[in-house]
Amino acid sequence: MVTLSDKTEQKRVLLKLDHVKKYFPIKGGVLQRVVGNVKAVEDVSLELYEGESLGVVGESGCGKSTLGRTILGLEDATDGKIKFRKEEIQDLKRKEKLKFVKEMQMIFQDPFASLNPRQRIGDALEEVFILHTDMKAKERRKAVLDLLVEVGLKEEHYDKYPHEFSGGQRQRIGIARAIALNPSFIICDEAVSALDVSVQAQVLKLLKTLQDKYQLSYLFISHDLGVVRYFCDRVLVMYLGSTVELGTVEDLFEKPLHPYTQALLSSIPRPAVNANRSRVRLQGDIPNPANPPSGCPFHTRCPIAQEVCKQDKPEWSEYEPDHFAACHFAGTSII
Repeated sequence: MVTLSDKTEQKRVLLKLDHVKKYFPIKGGVLQRVVGNVKAVEDVSLELYEGESLGVVGESGCGKSTLGRTILGLEDATDGKIKFRKEEIQDLKRKEKLKFVKEMQMIFQDPFASLNPRQRIGDALEEVFILHTDMKAKERRKAVLDLLVEVGLKEEHYDKYPHEFSGGQRQRIGIARAIALNPSFIICDEAVSALDVSVQAQVLKLLKTLQDKYQLSYLFISHDLGVVRYFCDRVLVMYLGSTVELGTVEDLFEKPLHPYTQALLSSIPRPAVNANRSRVRLQGDIPNPANPPSGCPFHTRCPIAQEVCKQDKPEWSEYEPDHFAACHFAGTSII
């Protein structure tokens, strides 16, 4: 029997994060000096393999999107190392980062906001080839027309403007722009959260098809655990900027180790016939990331927190093969 460990050993690591942090300075006073930091991403380490879909989940404000933006260099990492194909990229200058633009792309939550309303879709997509290739005008137009067909649109859409498309069609345009340069890694930042359920299914199917065709790797940021379960191979759970659990979809959904993961899973809507199932209702609000609690960041809301949780931050440990968590009482059920 081939285990996940065997499979991951056969795969090549595409992206590796080592203790990555991202702090946003808080300035105050007449001189606007730094008086503190918002710790948006706190000591994140992970590996993403070629051809894999890694989901990132957690409540709003947990640092999911900031993590994605930091990986792409849209935000500068405060500390830690980001390696892409074994090359450190976090400290590269702008010109040096250009060679990674073709390999790393992003699909945004709101495709309309990322498009120029006064620009035809064909021209918007053609800009990618103008900036990054030496293709002539006829070649660029043909490449754009091929892209439109690739993502399920029509060639006549070339001359239309963003407001003439539905939300699902605009997201397909965003996908076309992301795959234009044949990348190997795409960050999907809530890429289907603004779409109707039926359209979500179509877009997810498209992303799966493109992944199989081009061996794409996805970092799939989402708050919808149902979508993550369908789409992803592994799932990373974040809370207050920190990673609290990482495992395969099967392990994480069937036997979650961390109390926070259990609480998230218990909140997934189910059919009315299962209405009597237990649900964990977390008390209190998420702590201020500018002043996080000592010890375990989740202890202020955890129903099984003990004194050790308030004093000592739990270590990131492998409790089962390829199933990691940071909890003093990992595996204890709170349901």
